[in-house]
Amino acid sequence: MELKVIAYARNGHTDKFGIPRQSRDESPILTRIVFEPEYKIAEALRGIEGYSHLWLIWGFSKNQSEISGGPNSLDWSPTVRPPRLGGNKRMGVFATRSPFRPNPIGLSSVRLVGMENGDLIVSGADVLDGTPIYDIKPYLSFSDSHEDAQNGFAEEHKDERLEVTGYGITESRDSGIPEEALRDLEYILSQDPRPGYQDDPAREYKLDYMGWTVTFVVEGAKVIVRKIEKI
Repeated sequence: MELKVIAYARNGHTDKFGIPRQSRDESPILTRIVFEPEYKIAEALRGIEGYSHLWLIWGFSKNQSEISGGPNSLDWSPTVRPPRLGGNKRMGVFATRSPFRPNPIGLSSVRLVGMENGDLIVSGADVLDGTPIYDIKPYLSFSDSHEDAQNGFAEEHKDERLEVTGYGITESRDSGIPEEALRDLEYILSQDPRPGYQDDPAREYKLDYMGWTVTFVVEGAKVIVRKIEKI
């Protein structure tokens, strides 16, 4: 089976570290879906403005592994360690949304914000800049949403948030960083981007987003921003 790339995602996530683990409707992060010339046809989007949300079907293009012995091979395991479980407890790969799967395919529910020059602008996508998009489908609330759905082990951690503080945030408002980038960074940090197995309050982390690098530490339920610098 051959999948054709119909578009690429463009946003501020230039590194995998910091990408939200799930697509979330409240996310302020905007992503532009830029169609390839073959698919940049107005008729192909006719009627899409009538939907508030869309499904993106995309590829985990940066999960290439040298372990399996080839540049196009993917390393996967029948069990994975979900970050929300501390990174130490194993669950079946098909019971998680781990990016390391037999087929590197992702699925995200996003909000359609608008259309511009033949591209789609969406919010809430949990994808890297340059991610290949294989298909786009409308989200239908009467069939895609289930009020009695059970969320397994993910339910316990779905509302976890960290408080973002630190002098770096205040100082950066006068450093020229766009308000949009600062807003997105505060959201990303509140989701706790650290690997689940890391909980060292003395460790400094660096996260790149939209041309800026944020340095931070995590103490308890707080993210303390040390500084934000232009790359």
